[in-house]
Amino acid sequence: MKKLFAACILVLITALYSFIPVYEEHKTLAIGEKAPDFNLPGVDGKNYTLASFKDAKVLVVIFTCNHCPTAQAYEDRIIQLVNDYTKKGVAIVAIMPNDPNSVQLSELGYTDLSDSFEEMKIRAAQKKYNFPYLYDGETEAASRAYGPSTTPHVFIFDKERKLQYQGRIDDVEKPTKTPTQFDTRNAIEALLVNKPVPVQTTKVFGCSVKWAEKSDWRIKTAEKWAKEPVNIEPIDEAGIKDLIKNNTDKLRLINVWATWCGPCITEYPEFITINRMYRGRDFEFISISADSPDKKDKALKFLQQQQSSVKNYIFSVDDKYKLIDAIDVNWQGALPYTILVEPGGKIVYAKQGIIDPAEMKKTIVENKYIGRYY
Repeated sequence: MKKLFAACILVLITALYSFIPVYEEHKTLAIGEKAPDFNLPGVDGKNYTLASFKDAKVLVVIFTCNHCPTAQAYEDRIIQLVNDYTKKGVAIVAIMPNDPNSVQLSELGYTDLSDSFEEMKIRAAQKKYNFPYLYDGETEAASRAYGPSTTPHVFIFDKERKLQYQGRIDDVEKPTKTPTQFDTRNAIEALLVNKPVPVQTTKVFGCSVKWAEKSDWRIKTAEKWAKEPVNIEPIDEAGIKDLIKNNTDKLRLINVWATWCGPCITEYPEFITINRMYRGRDFEFISISADSPDKKDKALKFLQQQQSSVKNYIFSVDDKYKLIDAIDVNWQGALPYTILVEPGGKIVYAKQGIIDPAEMKKTIVENKYIGRYY
């Protein structure tokens, strides 16, 4: 009987472990190893291989991405590296290693763009990248061969394409502060004069690589969001004026909508996405229904369908002109209407009609109360 019981327990444990995802460990390329080849599309419409940089004395491969705050903090320094070393025979190329399907909305709190190939093109154009920016998000084959652990992660190869340095760019993340250890520059300088690299390996700091096997996290997060309660509360003129005063430390996005407004219904999912991106920061999204008070149940049903687990209100007075005056004296009354209010009540964005989601995300993340860096 005891043996049978033990056997049953073993079967149960085995069954349980079969449902636990096991993530592959991606080994980082070792010093002295040859650079793995790749064939990847760039945002400039060209495909690049290792041979594309065959004439370079030194090859610098940087694994980076759009969404990571640390990666964004180093963008200008990568651009400057290109300016300083291209004429000296150094080639610098960036590879985006993340599977876009493994990037969760909650990980996009410091950006307006995720890591799809199309969004890479947008970021490269915005920042005027002067280096090839390659997409490896489809197969991650090159990234698995090099083994970056974070973004950004630098790999520097000599003329024979043997790895001589892997690690950080420097020791300070924030662009507003001055580094004391310029590890990437030191490695490049040493290789240009055929000297040993002073420090060949450093630890790296940044966002973890979003390998394809992490995509199941998004499903679990979506299931969690679906369980969050959705409510709607009445609000009067005084309550709305208090919302506009925004006596908090959060950037406040307010959308006025109605169930009878087609454009409102069409764009509302974008606000849910925006909220899920930035709600972990000093940010909050508030919805105000302009439906008649007796349509509260109808408004609530729509919000539940949208999983709008935020502060939802319905104007309690059946007089739309009082609603208009309470929201914004500059509002002409057409729906939808959206405003972005800084702490203290300053309206820094106002839009009558459907918003441009990309513009809104950029406006939020570049506001002084949010920002792209830690």
